[in-house]
Amino acid sequence: MDMPETVIEISELRGKDDETIKDLVKFLEDRTKGEANAAGGQIILSYTEEAEAPSRSYMRVLLRKFLHKEELKGLFRVIAGKESAFIIKAIKQQRYPSE
Repeated sequence: MDMPETVIEISELRGKDDETIKDLVKFLEDRTKGEANAAGGQIILSYTEEAEAPSRSYMRVLLRKFLHKEELKGLFRVIAGKESAFIIKAIKQQRYPSE
């Protein structure tokens, strides 16, 4: 049987720094009891049968909590991808027309 997985797209966050990615991996492992692996522009969270995958809404809350804790909330947002996937996307900065 396949282990349930959650995929988090972090390619835009990767531009920040590797320490942030390591912190996110550790944060997710601590909170979900799953196993997280960062590869390329993704973090893949796998769960054993004992450790059940958290709900989509709870995963979203966790990712938002991490962004808040790292003071990245004004720079990035969490959007839901397809099925059990999430994307951490950079917020486009508001551009005001020059007068």
